[in-house]
Amino acid sequence: DVCKLTVDAEKRRLTERNHSATHLLQKALTTVLGPHVHQAGSSVNSERLRFDFNHMQAVTPDELAEVERLVNEAISAEYPVTVKELPIDEAKKLGAMAIFGEKYGDIVRVVSMGDYSIEFCGGTHIDNTGKVGGFKIISEGGIAAGVRRIEAITGSKVISYLENKEATISTVAAALKSSESDLTRKAAQ
Repeated sequence: DVCKLTVDAEKRRLTERNHSATHLLQKALTTVLGPHVHQAGSSVNSERLRFDFNHMQAVTPDELAEVERLVNEAISAEYPVTVKELPIDEAKKLGAMAIFGEKYGDIVRVVSMGDYSIEFCGGTHIDNTGKVGGFKIISEGGIAAGVRRIEAITGSKVISYLENKEATISTVAAALKSSESDLTRKAAQ
């Protein structure tokens, strides 16, 4: 059979955004939680990203907020994203992070986001961190002993998420006959 394959450009662009965000997330988690943090799995698509990592306890709300802040800071920095194929020893000298303890060949693909993140990676990426657009963690939890999972969204999905939160707050404020600024006190009553 003769087949014609085409890339869905929009889905690819959204997937690139989410995949690049996983690299920024890995770096932020290592910065906030410590160098013991390593990727234990991930799933990236056009809708969201999921990132599994080793860590022995729940990530606190303050730690999550700091991770999210660091990722958004790296997005705002608009780091150029470069991809190079290098001999593995040269890549290691650059400080490129290997994922999963995988076996690699003599030549590896290295994705750098400025000096912020340098990793071995074969995936598709944006060309500038600013194109991620924004980053929001929507959940964090344990999935196995010593393994945590973060799910997050990027770009316009963040705006939709925040619009839905605003709508919920407005609805609750109206139901409690309160202003949004007085909502916490009114709900406590």
